[in-house]
Amino acid sequence: MVLVLGSMRPGQAAGLDASREQFRRGLYSVSLDAAEKAIADSAYQPQWRMLWIESLLALGRYDEAADRIDSILIQYPLNLTLLKLAHTVYTDNGRPDLAREMLEKIYRIASARRLAFVTSNDMVALGQALLLLGAEPRTVLRDFYNRALQNDPNCREAYLAAGDLAIAKQDFELAAEQLGKALARFSDDPDVHCGLARAFYHSDRRAMMEHLDAALFVNPRHAPSLILLAEHQIDCEDHDGAAKSLDRVLAVNPWRPEAWAYRALLAHLAGDPNEATACRAKALKFRPLNPLVDHRIGTKLSQKYRFAEGSAHQRRALQADPNFIPARIQLAEDLLRLGDDEPGWTLARQVADADPYNVKAYNLATLRDSMSKFKTLEADGFVLRMNELEAAVYGDRALALLKQARSQLCEKYGLQLDHSVIVELFPNPQDFAVRTFGMPDVDGYLGVCFGNVITANSPKAQRPANWEAVLWHEFAHVVTLNLTRNKMPRWLSEGISVHEELQRNAAWGQRMNPTYRRMILSGELTPVGKLSGAFLNPPTPVHLQFAYYQSALAVEFLIERFGLDAVKAILADLGDGEEINATLTRHTAPLAQIEQQFAASARKRAEGLAPDVDWEQPSTEQVDPGNPEAVAEWLAKRPNSFWALQLQVRMLLAGERWEEAKEPLEKLIDLYPEHVGEGNAYGLLAAVHRALGETERERDVLSNLAEMSSDAADAYMRLMEIAAERKSWDQVIENAERYLAVYPMLGRVYESLGRAAEELGRSEQAVDAYRRLLLLEPADPVEVHYRLARLLRHSEPADARRHILEALADAPRFREGHRLLLELLDAQDTPSSTDQGGAQ
Repeated sequence: MVLVLGSMRPGQAAGLDASREQFRRGLYSVSLDAAEKAIADSAYQPQWRMLWIESLLALGRYDEAADRIDSILIQYPLNLTLLKLAHTVYTDNGRPDLAREMLEKIYRIASARRLAFVTSNDMVALGQALLLLGAEPRTVLRDFYNRALQNDPNCREAYLAAGDLAIAKQDFELAAEQLGKALARFSDDPDVHCGLARAFYHSDRRAMMEHLDAALFVNPRHAPSLILLAEHQIDCEDHDGAAKSLDRVLAVNPWRPEAWAYRALLAHLAGDPNEATACRAKALKFRPLNPLVDHRIGTKLSQKYRFAEGSAHQRRALQADPNFIPARIQLAEDLLRLGDDEPGWTLARQVADADPYNVKAYNLATLRDSMSKFKTLEADGFVLRMNELEAAVYGDRALALLKQARSQLCEKYGLQLDHSVIVELFPNPQDFAVRTFGMPDVDGYLGVCFGNVITANSPKAQRPANWEAVLWHEFAHVVTLNLTRNKMPRWLSEGISVHEELQRNAAWGQRMNPTYRRMILSGELTPVGKLSGAFLNPPTPVHLQFAYYQSALAVEFLIERFGLDAVKAILADLGDGEEINATLTRHTAPLAQIEQQFAASARKRAEGLAPDVDWEQPSTEQVDPGNPEAVAEWLAKRPNSFWALQLQVRMLLAGERWEEAKEPLEKLIDLYPEHVGEGNAYGLLAAVHRALGETERERDVLSNLAEMSSDAADAYMRLMEIAAERKSWDQVIENAERYLAVYPMLGRVYESLGRAAEELGRSEQAVDAYRRLLLLEPADPVEVHYRLARLLRHSEPADARRHILEALADAPRFREGHRLLLELLDAQDTPSSTDQGGAQ
């Protein structure tokens, strides 16, 4: 047999390059016609056949591609790239036996060749085939993809394959690095831009959209880019936009499986099960056992927090292909988020064993080992899992708060909660991120609720936040997600949770501040219909917090205008599968009217913030912020300038000009008394009073701050110190309780709480505080044991003896301890009146 190697004359090469360019720009019918004509004109090069097949696939003519590939393989039985393309054709046509045969042929042929004589493109095809046959990913990357690039730095397929491999293993940073190198050589290649968009999907939606725009500029019919765009639009709850993007895909390829899968998803989200079934059937027309279809539908449902429905689709995907790793790891995550822990952890471990390079599976398996050391507390419908020490110190406090939330919020919204809620608190933020998102290094979240499972970061001294407010917020999600069966837009869920924080405690939740004021008045308020998209990869942490605030503002607006019953009716409709805009209109007003009125209401709220403040901030050209004279001159013209007053304060404090700093600080408080955020005037003025020895004034200023702020830990601590010095024990207890709601693991607070309770004769409270203090390795455990022994001498004499013996073991010459021990022993030897009566 004579093997046709496919050498080309210059004219044919130019024609092929031109036709390839037409394909790259989405002119698939044109490239198909060109390939057919070239083949008819006796162009024997395999590249023409590949272009012919790829064009048929792009147009959705899968059966024709299968018919043609058989004859082509007779002509080119040893071409590895063509065999790999044949594998794709047979896979797309639901013929796994023939697809597998292609992989085995590639392996056999390559085994008989020296790699030095394998072209770079064939090297890539060989690596892809080996991956599908179960080869180690790192080996394929090193020995095939990287080798192909060493041989030919312009091997586009090697960059794309390396990027695909990294994305498949959830190593998105590596994917961006590989594809970034490709972009330097192929700056207008839609496949490269789309690969980069996929790499940035989870971390940077702005960068993702930039690359999608670039891909679609070159090829407006690029199906992978349009499908990713539709996926993004679904995430943003822009279902109409997603439908239009999918229509663009189906106009070119009427049988693209991913497009029909997302069409089925949209029908599912719209509450149209018949249409969803029909679309799913179209997605599976040519490949009935395609696991990707149900995997994609299920993954998106789970991203919408509809984990039960999502897991059902992953199970269907695994019925089609039991070894489909993406569905197995997604099902594991779904089960864990549903609280079905043992099957979830088991499946995650199985995936990690089967695919050691699967980042999510590895992370989950490692997390399982860490969580095995957690303590579990159960009470009144809650299963609380947390670090053993933290559980001993404040686990009961957390359970008490959760029980309050359940009692109040379930009654308020009419929810009958007949199952347990799982709450997991993580001392390691990376563990929280893995448990919650499947990946570490996800910042900006204090807690997350999946429906009946809450995950949260444990309180951190370095990151003050009111953990009680966090748990209350998350339990509000439990209520609304159960009422709607997890079928609600994120803005409504978050808005209600923040609203309920404020209802529970006016110092919790969020309030208007200068940053939000500026964002609203500068036009950054998101319309209600697009508000869920504001949570999706915000450009800064401030934008994420603004999304929460906007949502709470929208819920407050709805309740004020239409009443809580209207909101409850909307939740009920969502639970029945109705679309948010339809039920919102039915129970309130048309969406356009709502958006207009809400925007006006938000603007009015922003304009009403500290109305006497002059909010204008000059440019550096107008006023040099480092020049005190220039700032003073601006302030002389605009005496209520918030910007200038703050700047003046910073300059005065830097120079320790305490008396002079009082006036602008007091003015800031008079102008804007509600400002308790970072750098607020209360904290600075208190520091001034402290520097001047004006303790009474310092206390008064800090007390005002403590009333309004839920996380002013330093203020609470200082107020405890002042109150203890003045023996104002009630105030010590009040501020200790405030501090514990921010950080419950500091021994000094329990020491102050115990001492204050002792002084007030509250023995039970003092004992409780000292017992917790002992868990935290106090500086003077002898004193703590001694105090506990004194407090318990009458109510729990056995415990009292144990504590005094502990004290004497550490301090054998402790005289007061010896006296107390003797008293305890005397009391033990003296019969009680009851004992005496019994003896007679």
